[in-house]
Amino acid sequence: MGNFRLERSNHVAHLTIQSPPANALSSKLLSELDEKLDEIEKEETMKAMVIKGEGKFFSAGADIKEFTSLQNSSDYQSFSERGQKLFDRIENFSIPVIAAVHGAALGGGLELAMSCHMRIVTENAKLGLPEITLGIIPGYAGTQRLPRYVGNAKAYEMVLTGEPISGKEAYSYGLANKAVSEEELVPVATKLAERIASMSKPATQQLMHLVLSSKSEPFDRGVQEEAIAFGKVFGSADAKEGVQAFLEKRKPNFQDQ
Repeated sequence: MGNFRLERSNHVAHLTIQSPPANALSSKLLSELDEKLDEIEKEETMKAMVIKGEGKFFSAGADIKEFTSLQNSSDYQSFSERGQKLFDRIENFSIPVIAAVHGAALGGGLELAMSCHMRIVTENAKLGLPEITLGIIPGYAGTQRLPRYVGNAKAYEMVLTGEPISGKEAYSYGLANKAVSEEELVPVATKLAERIASMSKPATQQLMHLVLSSKSEPFDRGVQEEAIAFGKVFGSADAKEGVQAFLEKRKPNFQDQ
């Protein structure tokens, strides 16, 4: 049995981390995650993805024991860059990715969740980057993504003290889309994914690209890209179907791909 379980339902890929007790992000686990992303990407009917953890945690962080096998600064830098590359792939993935977070998302676990496009968390979940308490720092782009969600002041507090925040606090700071009860977590994340999966895939992909590019592109360039994308999408079969369905006062029947 591997470190992941992949299930499919209603054009949504459900990926579960199953590496007890803490779902620690070892190099082997991250390699398997990369392989699962390959598998999902090849399935053109998949239109959204939910990633969650089995057991008590989403993921309590990197596999600390693995650090002892690294010998020098070059090894540590390569270790960091591999994780950064994988999480960048998730942020740029071909379909929307929703993290369903319970228990704890700490260190690399939070960095994984932050690389996803949306986060649904339980109210009592613990989210943080505690690396400073070990005398180290985040290495999977945590220092770069966290301020974009919670602002610089709160990010400084979290990374410099190592203190986690609760799911409720994560929602209030903009780090989470919703904070729900333990029982609601998977149903709410699934409902969101299925709602997205019911939409036109070409339109969804253009929207994902445009929102992501707003982080790095100047406003005028982003607006120009939006106009180009608008032209492409408006000529699609799904656009024609959507407009016609609106005029006929019925639900549109978008293509699966």
